[in-house]
Amino acid sequence: MTTEPAHHLSVHQLRTRLRASVLARHVLVAYVLTFIVSRTVVLLQDAGWLPAFHVQIGNTHVHHLNFGIFLLAGIGAYLLFTHPEARPHRAAASIYGVALGLTFDEFGMWLHLEDIYWQRASFDAVVVIAGILGLVATAPTLRRVRPRHWATVLGLALVIVLFGVLILKPLWSAGRDFGVGP
Repeated sequence: MTTEPAHHLSVHQLRTRLRASVLARHVLVAYVLTFIVSRTVVLLQDAGWLPAFHVQIGNTHVHHLNFGIFLLAGIGAYLLFTHPEARPHRAAASIYGVALGLTFDEFGMWLHLEDIYWQRASFDAVVVIAGILGLVATAPTLRRVRPRHWATVLGLALVIVLFGVLILKPLWSAGRDFGVGP
């Protein structure tokens, strides 16, 4: 990125900056919609308003975070091994957002390795990731950040630190339960 004002940027630099912002918005929208849809479906299933449907292999319930992981791997490979143009790039950004939504919606499961769907860590992770994606989609480049923007940057940093503490706190407690740690 450059420190030059926008009117001094080349057409290519302006297009690159605009494309990154547009792609980040595609990721954010797909991410938030995927989270809302997945949580709504689970709540409606738990309430008995929708039949329970999921993939079952033997005795193993395949959670939707697994589909998110496969989508992340697939879209990562696609972007690494091809050079998509604008339209396929936007589709890839949307698929990436869906994959992030499916994966982080069940963040608590892969963090605590428990088959408990409704965990606070999952919701917190979704909010933190949405905040970061929102900043990427709308914030100026770091070189263009003005003093008025630093309050938002510091607020997000504080939220991320608090989120880290909330994630690590149960791990510290578990260590004490087994005679490990302070």
